[in-house]
Amino acid sequence: MKKLEVRVPHELDREEMRRRINDGLEKARAEYGATIGPIQSHWEAEDRIRIMLTVMGMQFNGQIENMGKELVVQLDLPGMASLFASKIQSGIQERLGGLVGSQQA
Repeated sequence: MKKLEVRVPHELDREEMRRRINDGLEKARAEYGATIGPIQSHWEAEDRIRIMLTVMGMQFNGQIENMGKELVVQLDLPGMASLFASKIQSGIQERLGGLVGSQQA
């Protein structure tokens, strides 16, 4: 299993970051839940959320951690998904960057 790490800079405080991540996950559930299945998440710590989802029969597990001035996304890429690692990475950077205001979504 390949590990993917994405770093996204931000200027938000902890509360606003949590709010935006929670809002973004709710939006993703509404937008993609019917096509890819449930998107599960839970906060393991004040600054770290665990995320689990299944896409095309492949289980993705990862976490987003707020490191102060950047978010660090760590994602386990199963089997064939590793062939699309660069596309997955750029998608995370675009979506998460748009969510936290470090780039346009």
